[in-house]
Amino acid sequence: MVTTLDWYGCTTFRMQTEQKTIFLDAYIDRAANAEGPGRTADEVTECDWLVIGHAHFDHLYGAERIMANTNATLIGGYESVRVMEEAGVPLDRMLCVAGGETVDLGDGHRVSVFPSQHSCVWSHAEMEQPDQVCLGDLGVTYQEQQARFAELMTYLGTELAPEAIAHLGASMVGHSERGDGGALVFVFELPDGSVLFQNTSGHWSGVMDLLSPDVAILAAAGRGNIDGEPIQGSLAEFVGRQVAMLQPSTVLLCHHDDWLPGFSVPTDTTPIAAEIERVAPGTTLLEPGYLEGTPILPV
Repeated sequence: MVTTLDWYGCTTFRMQTEQKTIFLDAYIDRAANAEGPGRTADEVTECDWLVIGHAHFDHLYGAERIMANTNATLIGGYESVRVMEEAGVPLDRMLCVAGGETVDLGDGHRVSVFPSQHSCVWSHAEMEQPDQVCLGDLGVTYQEQQARFAELMTYLGTELAPEAIAHLGASMVGHSERGDGGALVFVFELPDGSVLFQNTSGHWSGVMDLLSPDVAILAAAGRGNIDGEPIQGSLAEFVGRQVAMLQPSTVLLCHHDDWLPGFSVPTDTTPIAAEIERVAPGTTLLEPGYLEGTPILPV
């Protein structure tokens, strides 16, 4: 039995075991000027479970079409479920979670849900390369974070290429100004091992330090959030810190492609690979391209 991952870009994956097809996030469609897998969410016709890490468009957009085209059940936070209900997804096909739940997926598959943190997206406009050291921004209040986030949204709506701005308008299905809705981390217990899925660069240290997956999918974009405060250091150091806590056999990255030019950047993962090698020399970093059906379990 082999578990494989197909990366659809950004943070979206199709995870396949012998019995189940599980989508991790749903953002497949891209702006005309962006990298992507060359597929759309409308083309997904097989999915048993759809797991959403938080409610921002670059994770949730497309879920309404995957749900319409398959018999999947969606697992997500309360805001993700609210947005999908507004987009026409029946409530009886969705499970609301907030952290602390374990869901039986059938056939020896389970997923446990843990509370997490979103990256400090309010602290920057265009993303930096992972070796860029970022300092300061400590103790910023909720109100100031919201003001800075509003400035970011103005930037995205005025400074990006026309193709990207048009895509942003189309992708805000059911979206409100309620934010990410609470980021979540998922740990899947599969017949041949365990897989952690994180879709934004943030965590609670007390949660992350308790987990020990065989495989960790870790977000590598933006400024890391550690226990509610931005990392005083680089993104590479943030990812390395997570790997040191988790001690997985295998790591894969996500959110690191140029999925929205002008905001995202084509990430040079060399500093991240070097930091992982430094803190956890026994860990293997896999860097697959789009839709390569990469075997991840057993390790």
